[in-house]
Amino acid sequence: MADLEGNIAAKNYGLDTPQESPGSHIKGAGQLEFGMRHRLSRIFGDDGRTVMLAFDHGYFQGPTSGLERVDMNIVPLAPQADALMGTRGIFRSVIPAENDNALVLRASGGPSILKDLSDERIAMGIEDAVRIDAAGVAAQVFVGGEHETQTVHNMTRLVDAGMRYGIPVLGVTAVGRELTRDARYLGLATRVIAELGAQMVKTYFCEEDFEQVTAACPVPVIMAGGKKLPVPDALSMAYRAIDQGAAGVDMGRNIFQRQAPQAMMTAVKGLVHDGLNPKQAEEMYRDLSGGAND
Repeated sequence: MADLEGNIAAKNYGLDTPQESPGSHIKGAGQLEFGMRHRLSRIFGDDGRTVMLAFDHGYFQGPTSGLERVDMNIVPLAPQADALMGTRGIFRSVIPAENDNALVLRASGGPSILKDLSDERIAMGIEDAVRIDAAGVAAQVFVGGEHETQTVHNMTRLVDAGMRYGIPVLGVTAVGRELTRDARYLGLATRVIAELGAQMVKTYFCEEDFEQVTAACPVPVIMAGGKKLPVPDALSMAYRAIDQGAAGVDMGRNIFQRQAPQAMMTAVKGLVHDGLNPKQAEEMYRDLSGGAND
């Protein structure tokens, strides 16, 4: 078994040389079979980027602020998103079947906020993802947490099942309160997830060396939005993540908890797909929201 010395100060990230993906516009997807690439192409646009709208919080938090009524608060936002990340219960009961968004299904779960969140299990069969016509399934992975091995195993079992049906897996890095969200930790977590077979990784942004995290991950890294921030901060974070190699954003609270969620969706979409800078995106939000100041 390799020792840990080489992980102390890894430096050669080749930041000036993007990873090549012959046969696909999506990082790391060129050698996957047709069904897998087809589903990934529903999640990522022709530019290899995605705006994913996350509203799966209820699977452990219940009716959190902004998600009390998904039919009123999320359904109107769906047309501006490339992909929707939610649970099978909400997709079946609330999201109109005629929506053409790519669906990414939360496939792990178990404990609520009243228990240890890392003690998750696989919460659905891959056949149900096929029935729902999911473009992907997502599993939380608690690298460094108490149930690290268990959650890694959850994800690898989903990867094996997904390979049978051509359904990609989004590995989601879960950072507990006791873990630091720095480039070294996020680089470890994202690389472990990708090495064990996930076709996409969702992780948090870090202020320093985020480009090393994305460079060292051989599959697309999607930035997690996290808690609600002031509009300028949220837009700046999204812009910097994309500028440093992220293949998109998966935002929830920074959109659906806004005074003007539709305006925020438009601004984020402009950042990810249309080349807006944070100042332009903020001005767009202010204009479309009628001067909202949140």
